[in-house]
Amino acid sequence: MKLSAKGRYAVIALADLASIESTRPITLAEIAERQEISLSYLEQLFAKLRRHGVVKGVRGPGGGYSLARSASQTSIADIILAVDENIDTTACKNGTNLNCKGKTGKCLAHDLWNELGQHIYLFLNSITLDDVLQRRVVGTAGGARLQGLELAPS
Repeated sequence: MKLSAKGRYAVIALADLASIESTRPITLAEIAERQEISLSYLEQLFAKLRRHGVVKGVRGPGGGYSLARSASQTSIADIILAVDENIDTTACKNGTNLNCKGKTGKCLAHDLWNELGQHIYLFLNSITLDDVLQRRVVGTAGGARLQGLELAPS
């Protein structure tokens, strides 16, 4: 699974929003400038985030966005799923009878990929925006170097 720009930018934008201590809503133009993300792209993302109840929008002069819940109650999974990011790691076609092989059967490794997708979801659901801002995510995958194995560089 590769997380697309949509999910990455949504998390970055909401981390920015959560990091600003303000009593007023924050405009997308402010976030776009600080994070160097296209304003029109942010508008698309925030429309989805608002529809899914992740952010609240205020229209008009002095308008902008704020988190619908606190940063400590907003999981990364909430954000990624709100912008229609797919966490599924199988090749199955959702909503059809077609499975991994493009037919009606599962591939030999289907259960492996399905379980991986569940682990990714559980991990992202266990991390909040506040965890990201407080840098509490660093080191959570420390067991990756077990038995001489190393993760590929990102």
